[in-house]
Amino acid sequence: MIGNVLAIDTNVIWNLKQGKSTEVKGFNPGLIVLLVVGGLLITFLVGNYLLYMYARKTLPPRKKKPISKKKLKKEKLKQGVSAPGE
Repeated sequence: MIGNVLAIDTNVIWNLKQGKSTEVKGFNPGLIVLLVVGGLLITFLVGNYLLYMYARKTLPPRKKKPISKKKLKKEKLKQGVSAPGE
């Protein structure tokens, strides 16, 4: 009986030295970190999308930049319409 226990203990020690585990002890810590980081990333992306959709519905449309007189003159000349005052 004592010989069997001693043999099991030395076997466990040998396996631990070799990097082998004899029994499963909970979840892999790398998996837990991966799940937490992945969950946070998905939560962040979904939250951003929902905020974007809410903002599109509630915010007024953007104002267009005023076109300078110089650009307006160039566009009219391209279209073949003479600019006023010329």
